[in-house]
Amino acid sequence: MTDAPIIGKLLVANRAEIAVRIIRTASRLGIPTVAVYSEADADLPHVALADESYLIGPAAPSESYLDIDRILAVAVESGATAVHPGYGFLSESPAFARRLRDAGLIWVGPTPESMEQVADKINARNLMQDAGVPTALGTREPVASFAEALEAAAGISYPLMVKPSGGGGGIGMVIVHSDDELETAFDSARSRAERFFGDSRILLERYIASARHVEVQILGLADGRVIALGERDCSVQRRHQKVAEESPSPGVDPALRARMLASAVRAGEAVGYRNAGTVECLLDTETLEFVFLEMNARLQVEHPITEEVHGIDLVEAQLRIAAGLPVQFDPDEVETRGHALELRIYAEDSKRFLPGPGLISEWTVPHGVGVRLDAGYAAGNRVSVNYDPLMAKLVVTAPTRVEAIERAKAAVADFTIVGPKSNLAFFAELLENDEFVGGRYDTGLVSRMRP
Repeated sequence: MTDAPIIGKLLVANRAEIAVRIIRTASRLGIPTVAVYSEADADLPHVALADESYLIGPAAPSESYLDIDRILAVAVESGATAVHPGYGFLSESPAFARRLRDAGLIWVGPTPESMEQVADKINARNLMQDAGVPTALGTREPVASFAEALEAAAGISYPLMVKPSGGGGGIGMVIVHSDDELETAFDSARSRAERFFGDSRILLERYIASARHVEVQILGLADGRVIALGERDCSVQRRHQKVAEESPSPGVDPALRARMLASAVRAGEAVGYRNAGTVECLLDTETLEFVFLEMNARLQVEHPITEEVHGIDLVEAQLRIAAGLPVQFDPDEVETRGHALELRIYAEDSKRFLPGPGLISEWTVPHGVGVRLDAGYAAGNRVSVNYDPLMAKLVVTAPTRVEAIERAKAAVADFTIVGPKSNLAFFAELLENDEFVGGRYDTGLVSRMRP
């Protein structure tokens, strides 16, 4: 007789790469899976990989992957007992989590209450500050007018960052260096925040001119403890959005790492966090002081590099925690081994990073020791204009950072995509860049490579 699965049946409320990744772990654990798909995604690998698949609407996300009523109806119709939201779409929607919970389904993620606490950047900053987590000098209340912004700026000093209180992905953030710039930036940030997030509230925060973007993976366990699973360096960014990550960070020494991990645990404890989450920080490259940036109440795109260096399946951990079970490893004895890099393979050009969707006519992927590919597409699939252009995540692991970079070079050279544009040529350049290879880079690296 075999043990019963952790969860009866799992619906994956997402698409492409992350849906494939979740379905694979669930299948390994003997959990039947349910995929959902839009009309544009009918031929994608995640649809065929699941045990059952349901069409949920047209290509537009608002009519498919963001349609709570339709996804809930499929969950009930299919007999699913749990829902994993992946990342993006409804993954950080307290309303979705509550609807599922009220319907008697297991939500594979943090509580809706925790999500609400950290979704608002102003509230999250204040909570972290009160919990003793380092934060940048900034406003504790929304800035309602330009006059208030001027007054706040005088107390913070330039340069500073104008940020929407809601939303994420760098949308609406503007760096300003003077009162004149502030007026334009304030109006622009409010307008974009209202348009993208339906929330025009703005905060001001001291801007760190030379910073690394370093984040810590946390897990809120079923027994109430919060643990930290190392850090990831996410400083390779274009337009404030990540394109490559690595773990461990070459800019973090053991003493700094211990401080960052301890702060991340305090951050999770401050909101009673359960399941997988990430505490994002900015690390000043000159002072080596770090400050809280935000908390992501979901599984991150870049989670595979944490899995590779610690030998942990984070999706399995999520499922076990959601089911009220202990994780599959000893939380007090987490192994660390080697170095991992993740390169996000986007359907975009390598110079200006503009989207270039299309039909994939050739898809030849790299293989070998230490090479992992989490992909949402294959030859014959079409990359749609309706969704984020991420096609795959190329993850390489090796005993040392130098070896990981060399392994990544070979993997990039062995990867062929014909049809849509791809940023493979950018990665070939990045892996030869002196700043990156030397580990001395910050969030301005890509802008220096593409002035």
